[in-house]
Amino acid sequence: MKTHTLEIAHTWDGVPLWPKARTSLELRTTFDSLVLTVDAPFYNDPPPDAAVGSTDGLWNYEVVEFFLSGPSVENGDIPYLEVELSPHGHFLVLQLLGIRERHQIMPELSFSAEIQGDRWHGEAAIPREWLPPGPHRCNAYAVRGQAEHRHYMAMKPVPGEEPDFHRVMYFVPITLEFEAGDE
Repeated sequence: MKTHTLEIAHTWDGVPLWPKARTSLELRTTFDSLVLTVDAPFYNDPPPDAAVGSTDGLWNYEVVEFFLSGPSVENGDIPYLEVELSPHGHFLVLQLLGIRERHQIMPELSFSAEIQGDRWHGEAAIPREWLPPGPHRCNAYAVRGQAEHRHYMAMKPVPGEEPDFHRVMYFVPITLEFEAGDE
């Protein structure tokens, strides 16, 4: 089992964040899943007006996002997974095939979140079969605030005129090693 620690330590366009404003993501593999553990600032933004669980449009709320891509397929499309986690227990998991091209919404996820003062912690177990084939590349983001006070943070900055987390060319290589005997 290999563990990776990712840190969202910049604004989307590369300005360093103060240490207290940073988000940490730990990724670890088990036999059948990728476990994502979040330690993030809690900004007390309003939760979605939806039952806890899979919530489309979650990117409009306070959220931590993890993207994992595989290599392009025959027609050039890139398969990738978008995982969004909220401090209030909401989540959204999308399998995409091509930039912003939804292939499937995953309606269930083992996810728990707990707010502790000015931070929140969460853990999600993403089934291995949901992941795109390797080799993998990833990026992670955090979003908070409302309307014109929206703030976008990134592990690996995504330069441009505005934040765009679907720029797979800015994802970084990551090696996911699952437990032996699981092939």
